[in-house]
Amino acid sequence: MKKLITAGALALASSAAFTGQASAATICFAFQDLETEFWVAGHAAITTTLEEQGHTVIERNANEDANRQLEQVRDCIAQGVDGIIIIPQDGESAVTIVGEAQDNDVPIAVFNRPPSDLSRGIIVVADNETIAEQAVDYLVEKALEDADAGETLQPLILVGDLGDPNAVGRKNGFYNAIEKQADRFETPIEVATEWDAATALSNLEAAVTANPEIDLVFTSSDFLFPTIRSVFEPRGMWKTRDEEGHVVLGGLDGDATACQLIKDGHVDATGVQDLYYEAEAALDAILSAIDAGEYAPNVVIEDPGFALTADSITDSEMDMWGCVLLAEGFLDN
Repeated sequence: MKKLITAGALALASSAAFTGQASAATICFAFQDLETEFWVAGHAAITTTLEEQGHTVIERNANEDANRQLEQVRDCIAQGVDGIIIIPQDGESAVTIVGEAQDNDVPIAVFNRPPSDLSRGIIVVADNETIAEQAVDYLVEKALEDADAGETLQPLILVGDLGDPNAVGRKNGFYNAIEKQADRFETPIEVATEWDAATALSNLEAAVTANPEIDLVFTSSDFLFPTIRSVFEPRGMWKTRDEEGHVVLGGLDGDATACQLIKDGHVDATGVQDLYYEAEAALDAILSAIDAGEYAPNVVIEDPGFALTADSITDSEMDMWGCVLLAEGFLDN
């Protein structure tokens, strides 16, 4: 884990855009959980950079309980924190929490998981729909390259928790790409995951058992690649792109596992959230608001992201945060 923190801290510290603030502040960092590599890396980047800048960080983990998170934020407000950074449990609870903070004159930044109402708070979010569409465009291209003329293919999507706007955007991006070649694809199979590996495993096993001829799979989060492997491998479906029977496979996040799997040939593409850009933007915005005495800053900062593919990884590998962590030995820890 130490190497992960070092990678995140160095990425932020080396940024010319992030200069830190002159005065020390107390920041409440409330997050819903640290289940995925993205959340772990984002947490490390934010907390390490704040502490290195001389700020005090009060951490609160809600363990995926929206009501608990609201109470934790209220406790932070009662303690007189200067600002709040939050990774909310879902879009609806985020609206309530942002309102609670601003109504008590505490500036708040929402990191990566946006509230349903984008009109209040500092909101730093990836353009999930466009990022997903870019990744799935590539998957579609590769799947059709290997298909016989006129053959229709069977796509499958592992859908996230649709109470999370990120999951909605990723699902929309998937369908945008598939619909461009609608005559070449069967109706996509949807596998509900609720952002939970056990749920994903059960539902994916059922879906593949009922529909064993799958040609293209998109997971709405890279953290589910090991789950996909556990279902595919016993069925002889876990093959590299150089092997007969390879299922074209992609995801979204840009984590270290995805980077390794692209290198190994099992994954064809992933949509990348620029984690370090998002962390930098959230920190710069919240600290600037605190210094300016602005209690209710309202701005949406969008991360355009990009797709890293089997074709682009040679030249663009270190643009993806997961590949940076992989180079730092994250998967060896």
